Amino acid sequence: MAHKWVYLFTEVNDAEKRMGSWDGVRSLLGGKGAGVADMTRAGLPVPPGFTITTEACNEYYANGKQFPEGMWDQVLAALKDVEQRTGKKFGDPTNPLLVSVRSGAKFSMPGMMDTVLNLGLNAQTKQGIARLTNNPRFAADAYRRFVQLFGKIVLGVAGDKFEHVMDEYKEKGGQHRQDTDLSSEELDQISERFKQIIKQDAGIEFPEDPYDQLKMAIGAVFGSWMGRRAIDYRRVNKIADNLGTAVNVQTMVFGNMGNDSATGVAFTRNPATGENILYGEYLTNAQGEDVVAGVRTPKGLDDLAQEMPAAYQEFKTYAERLEKYYKDIQDLEFTVERGKLYMLQTRTGKRTGRAAVKIAVDHVHEGLISKRDAVLRVEPAALDQLLHPSIDPKAKLSVLTTGLPASPGAASGQVVFDPDDAVNWARDGHKVILVRTETAPEDFHGMEVSQAFLTARGGMTSHAAVVARGMGKPCVAGAGEIRVDYKNKQFSANGTTVKEGEWISVDGSTGQVILGQAPLVDASMSGDFGEFMQWVDEFRTMGVRANADTPRDARVARQFGAEGIGLCRTEHMFFGGDRIDSVRQMILSGLDYKRLERELNGAQAAKDEARIAEITRQIEEPKRLYLGALDKLAGMQTEDFVGIFKEMDGYPVIIRTIDPPLHEFLPHEEAEQRDLAQKMGITLEKVQATIEQLHEFNPMLGFRGCRLGIIYPEITEMQARAIFTAAADCLKQGIKVIPEVMIPLVGDLNELTDQASKVRATAEKIKAESGQNFEYMVGTMIELPRAALLADEIAREAEFFSYGTNDLTQTTMGMSRDDAGRFLPLYVERKILKDDPFQVLDQKGVGKLLEMGVQLGRQTRPELEVGICGEHGGEPESVKFCYRTGLNYVSCSPYRVPIARLAAAQAALGDKTRDK
Repeated sequence: MAHKWVYLFTEVNDAEKRMGSWDGVRSLLGGKGAGVADMTRAGLPVPPGFTITTEACNEYYANGKQFPEGMWDQVLAALKDVEQRTGKKFGDPTNPLLVSVRSGAKFSMPGMMDTVLNLGLNAQTKQGIARLTNNPRFAADAYRRFVQLFGKIVLGVAGDKFEHVMDEYKEKGGQHRQDTDLSSEELDQISERFKQIIKQDAGIEFPEDPYDQLKMAIGAVFGSWMGRRAIDYRRVNKIADNLGTAVNVQTMVFGNMGNDSATGVAFTRNPATGENILYGEYLTNAQGEDVVAGVRTPKGLDDLAQEMPAAYQEFKTYAERLEKYYKDIQDLEFTVERGKLYMLQTRTGKRTGRAAVKIAVDHVHEGLISKRDAVLRVEPAALDQLLHPSIDPKAKLSVLTTGLPASPGAASGQVVFDPDDAVNWARDGHKVILVRTETAPEDFHGMEVSQAFLTARGGMTSHAAVVARGMGKPCVAGAGEIRVDYKNKQFSANGTTVKEGEWISVDGSTGQVILGQAPLVDASMSGDFGEFMQWVDEFRTMGVRANADTPRDARVARQFGAEGIGLCRTEHMFFGGDRIDSVRQMILSGLDYKRLERELNGAQAAKDEARIAEITRQIEEPKRLYLGALDKLAGMQTEDFVGIFKEMDGYPVIIRTIDPPLHEFLPHEEAEQRDLAQKMGITLEKVQATIEQLHEFNPMLGFRGCRLGIIYPEITEMQARAIFTAAADCLKQGIKVIPEVMIPLVGDLNELTDQASKVRATAEKIKAESGQNFEYMVGTMIELPRAALLADEIAREAEFFSYGTNDLTQTTMGMSRDDAGRFLPLYVERKILKDDPFQVLDQKGVGKLLEMGVQLGRQTRPELEVGICGEHGGEPESVKFCYRTGLNYVSCSPYRVPIARLAAAQAALGDKTRDK
């Protein structure tokens, strides 16, 4: 028996029997085809038609863009069935059947593929339509639309060439007319002009044979599956390329037959807010593409209730029925032809994050779905929209350029280019946006006071992006079209120059950079959201912590439901206020102190008494400055830790000892270097020589992390003293504290043993001094492949592991996350890599090291606590992988905690998610 490539809308039972499930039907017939077939089965007024399967599309590509054997014959047979049902004949000049040819993939891809309407029209059938309807203008308009759409969609002629002709006719005689004002004679003239354009651009005469038209249109819809729009949409939304699109061929019904006809689109609930109202737009005397193309301003459905009350009531009844049947918001298309309603589409409606939560909660309260279904239905990433301000969707925007949506939310501010200027402007009450070629840790003070950040370079895990997400501020990174001119305090993009002090807006959810002050909509933490997250936690079994470096971050983290801190980066505390001065004093004096200490050891070994005396005299001042700076920093950090412990009362706090290389704390600009020299009472040359001494060719793999602590043990001891002094102070106040001290960049057991011994010795000393018997743990960050491979050895010393997957990805894949933005997007686009590994955990490579480390570590220490603290801790697919791997918790920026909570709950429920 020949393979079945074509299913009539009335054959949905056969499709379901063959595929075994409704999901299988949607895979075979696409979402649109399955929807119209299901409505046909339910007895709704659906124009007859048939669907060419997604299998046919895939076979079309496998056959070198040739229809599979037998498909065209099945199309002709299905067309005969439609002719019998309608009493019309395809290509017949007296009673012609016209059809639409539409795409329809399994997952909704609105606007990404192609549609052709009014197919079957030619000079003869146009006259037949005019006679049948007694409306020559309608026939002329339908033909004009068909030639225009067919020329653009099927023959590839630029759409603006047709629009220029339309505009020319609408503006004739200085008039400003609508397309509905054009006469039948003018429409005929326009159609002829369109045909001339097609002959000139496509090199062929416009096809008059309806069967040729149909064959070409089906090929064009198949072709649109691999069009640039569709490919990009699938890449962004993680839809597989091998699904294919179905083609739906359906009897045309006409909303442009006069003022008793209309066409519209609607949602069964408001897709922006989730409000339980029928929401949509329509146009009288129009066809479907007019509503979305902006040719005329559509009207709200309330007007339809007044203009066509019977059709409206019937449509409202069907909308309610369909939502109850599918148990989800539906996206509907309809046409009213001379007062009679026809349903053309039902599919699961796209919605905002806010709407998704409200609809899920309302559906539970209405008894449509269970709490479990509600938790599985909401996409974790959609929650981002509830947590940040957004640009008003109704606003008209002047978009300057688009970069990477590095941190969600939107903000407006006056442009500044220097972090010190940002501080000064903000102090004077200005809202500022910091624009940099790229940010560095020394920019932190300017970032802290800015509304948002914009960088010309850097990726989704660049410094700017990571800091922005941690602060909950919008960021657009890697906006490659902008050129930053620090000297003249301006940036330019696409021929426009923006100077310091001028207003821009950035949308970190879309990557758009907008001229002027865009109107914003505040995020709202509604009661629905709180109730929904309670349900989430009922099903979640894996912990979720937050990366937080300040008491404010910790407070936000708790508000969003974090169950502790999975990463407190102590170096971030060093950049605020005048603290950086103490850090720089520590570095400058510490280098001298360590150099003289080494020389003293050499003199003592040589028993050179004169040299010993000279060095002993020289070492006193740098030692005093070095230890004095450490004492100052210890006091500051103690105060910070007390604030964080108070916010996290009873929850664990993982504190990472200093990690970055020392050169990151020193200024790069000569003016700042001069200021530093003045403050420290040394020469500019001394400062510059120190910076040169600390320079590294590859600092990421250089003198940082535990390597710093081993060479400068006083720094580790200072930080441990601050942590445990804060713990003791909090215990005295009745605040429960669980500090976990994490040693970074460990690649060998001996490194961890060295640093852990200093931490533990300091802890015991503080216990004895304070009389407080606090609990604590010492562990390590697994961010080097060697550490994962030797996890069984390292677990002898480590009481916990925390995977730093940002650096583990870099060291495993040999990629710099700050530089890989130059090629990673192309890698993803060309399917060399499935995802950007700095955004979505590389489960095959990095994930294998993670699994291995967990298994080896727990062989040595069965109770070993294991978590993840890289940016992947807030990415839904990575969170689900962590659950499957047996991690105790994930940790992410405070504003991603709800996302991680939902992803963890879905993982616990088996991740049986519904539609995309």
